Amino acid sequence: MPRTRRRRIAVNTVCALLTAAATTVALRPGLLTDHLPDGLTFFGTETVDTLPLPAEPERGPSRAEPFRGSPALRWADGAAGIVLPEARATGGLRKARVEGALRDTRDFLIAANLDPATLRGERPQAALDLIDPADRTLLDRLDTPLAKPSEKHDPLMMFSRFDPAEVVPAGPVVKTRGRTTFEAGERPGSVEIHADYTFVLPVTRVRVDAEQVVRTIARRVLTVEVSDPATYEVTPGKIWIAEYRAGIYNSSCTVFDGYLHPSFPGDAPEPGSSGPGQDPYVRSTAGTEPEPGECAPVSRT
Repeated sequence: MPRTRRRRIAVNTVCALLTAAATTVALRPGLLTDHLPDGLTFFGTETVDTLPLPAEPERGPSRAEPFRGSPALRWADGAAGIVLPEARATGGLRKARVEGALRDTRDFLIAANLDPATLRGERPQAALDLIDPADRTLLDRLDTPLAKPSEKHDPLMMFSRFDPAEVVPAGPVVKTRGRTTFEAGERPGSVEIHADYTFVLPVTRVRVDAEQVVRTIARRVLTVEVSDPATYEVTPGKIWIAEYRAGIYNSSCTVFDGYLHPSFPGDAPEPGSSGPGQDPYVRSTAGTEPEPGECAPVSRT
């Protein structure tokens, strides 16, 4: 049965640096159900999809129709679903600075979740190159999971990656839906960009049942902090990720090798797979967190 894996994520809370000042980085475990800074409930403002859902077909997805029976069928294809708001001068930053940061945030989401090299399990270098090199704490915390993935150090918190020896994409399209907003930051001369996107990733096995298609769904939530480089130690053209969160649906809850492992029809359920089914397409609420060690089922993919 397909599973949901609400991944614990690292939340990198950053005070951007005054020149020659010390860096303060606090990491804490969190979940997609958490609130963003200052009690801002990002999910509470999510636009609800009120259109009728497609009827569930008798036949499941196929290579020719990988999104058959899924609400994602009417979602945008890939990067087209990451639509940015119009930039404006905010928080003491000029419009051009905000505009560039919005574009860089979009590029990061694309590189981390849509780039073919990332999806086939390669090192997501294009995404890593967009992170501010001054944020060594975050870069080190991403290098470790990529080099030696484990339950504690899991690259899937940030990147959508499949084992190329196990599965391949079922076609070139990943469906995408979400939103980006921005607001003035707490500190003078700063802006916070909030990005919340769901990616629907269809795959098929490499060898066995190569025509059988399933979908893994990843919801990514980022808060990017943008600061004035004239005041703070930041690198123009790079992003400083203040928070990142993830909810993964239909991927193994017990394998921590740095890859998504979707469930196919006929696969044996994983140990501890129980609890109410969760709908990965509901974006109006944060959903509920499975109990620790629980591998909750998914109502659909």
